[in-house]
Amino acid sequence: MKTEPLQAKPMGIGGLIVFVLAALVIFALLELGKNTLLGWGLAILALAGYVFLRNRVLVSSGGFLRFLAFVGLIAILAGIFFVSAPPVKRVPAVQGENGGVTGIIHTEKGDVQGVYTADKKVEVYTGIPYAKPPVGDLRWKEPVPADPWEGVLLADHFAPMSMQTTNSPLYSSLAQIIGYHDYQISLDDNYVAPVSEDSLYLNIWKPAGDVKNLPVLVYVHGGSLQTGQPWYADYSGEGLARDGMVVVNMHYRLGIFGFFADEELAAESENHTTGNYGLLDQILALTWVRDNIAAFGGDPDNVTLAGESAGSACVSALCTSPLARGLFRRVLMESSTVSSPEPAHSFRSLEDAFAAAERTKAAFGATTIADLRAIPAEDLADELSRHHHITVDGYVLPELPYESYAKGIHNEEAQLQGFNREESGPFILFGQASLSTYEDMVRGAFEAPYADRVLALFPATTDEEARQSWADIYTAVLFSYGHYCLERQAIANNIPVYPYFFTKENGRLGSWHSGEEVYFYHNIPENSKLYTDADRALSDTIAAYVKNYCTTGNPNGEGLPAWEPSLAPGTVQELGERVGKTTAPFLELYEVLDEMYGFEG
Repeated sequence: MKTEPLQAKPMGIGGLIVFVLAALVIFALLELGKNTLLGWGLAILALAGYVFLRNRVLVSSGGFLRFLAFVGLIAILAGIFFVSAPPVKRVPAVQGENGGVTGIIHTEKGDVQGVYTADKKVEVYTGIPYAKPPVGDLRWKEPVPADPWEGVLLADHFAPMSMQTTNSPLYSSLAQIIGYHDYQISLDDNYVAPVSEDSLYLNIWKPAGDVKNLPVLVYVHGGSLQTGQPWYADYSGEGLARDGMVVVNMHYRLGIFGFFADEELAAESENHTTGNYGLLDQILALTWVRDNIAAFGGDPDNVTLAGESAGSACVSALCTSPLARGLFRRVLMESSTVSSPEPAHSFRSLEDAFAAAERTKAAFGATTIADLRAIPAEDLADELSRHHHITVDGYVLPELPYESYAKGIHNEEAQLQGFNREESGPFILFGQASLSTYEDMVRGAFEAPYADRVLALFPATTDEEARQSWADIYTAVLFSYGHYCLERQAIANNIPVYPYFFTKENGRLGSWHSGEEVYFYHNIPENSKLYTDADRALSDTIAAYVKNYCTTGNPNGEGLPAWEPSLAPGTVQELGERVGKTTAPFLELYEVLDEMYGFEG
């Protein structure tokens, strides 16, 4: 019997569409995954090889063989994605081309040399050690000042971020797109930043050249005390350095490494302290600034301590720590404090901390601190979420900050502090209320009769009203109420306080949590289309307020809308489409919270 030969079947329109989709998917994954150029090259070769095989070798083969070839292509592309994963590299002090190395600066521990920005207007010094690596026997101990070094330290890369769990580059890229609406295609970021338990380093930005006695801002990054790093562009020190300031930020221990409290640790400490190692790191960094910042042109007697989110919570704690007295003059606090009678987050009792420590020991089969110190840092990193809370340890914090303020105890001589309109945005993104769930959510958060009062203040008859009411309640309870408590205590202590309410919307984060930072630190990207001229003008205004405040303790200056210090709580400076005095939101809810938590003015 004679068989007919197979008819040649070049790739049809359907096959072409599937092939193009496969190519687009792998190229998107390689970009979003920050894969190396090797991956791109291998992917192109694999795709070209498949086209050759399909249209030259398998053109007359049966459909099953062609299907197997396509499955093989997908398998090869998947393999290429994984084998070309980005390498681990330290983050450069200046992204892209820098302007060369700076002169040598002498510090107490040794000489350092940084790099210029591309236009040579700012000098950047990164990765300067301020403490010995807190590893081995120094894990969960008070930080020890760094050892001197020989030669010149080239401070041109950031140190690894403090030990924490990290997301894949693919996840981070998708978060930039979905959460921030801000993704840049670049060949300069095809790597991942390292993490390490050896992370106690700080970074400095200063105006280029021989400058003296400039105001200094020391910034504490946020991240729930369990994640974060100092090189994020929104709060980079470059913007304010261009305005004539010296800016410092630091790595500090996070999660279980920075906030693990245990009775055995308290017993072995000569100061009988445990649980606030991250705060002790910040205090040592401030001490380094006091002793060395003059060499970088900063005035050690004119330091403003700033922070956002959990970083601001740390700042509010250091305002009443006896160990931080004299290390800063004023504070700038964004979107968090631990100054209410019952801090809403980033804080817990010492008893709760000790109980959490026992659960951690049980999870690792450890009975002593020596057992835990023998466990690799990478294995402990997953415990970050169990230990990311400041506590009253009797040494760093003798009592609740609220209690200290009530006694007139504080370290700062002025406050600039506030919150954003939509602080809750990223936290309830996947937990928003609907009309059917709203009342149960409120009653789950408040005991009766407080829940009834809250529901009366925030009624909802539609899904949209329920969503917005829950967002407002979340913002007030978790973020803004603490600022209101602190404002009243500042007034009672005759501390000038400048409260703000950030409301500006834009194409990126808008007035969500952390959305104000790029304005405050004067870092709106020049070419970003997510911000308008109005955003840039507002950033100019806010950054001028910040510089004036850091210089004199008063944000006001020529050409700026007047910002009056608070004489009575409830009035804030709106920073948004308009800039000026307005009534604070949520005041009626604060009355309910005062009763719940027992605030005494």
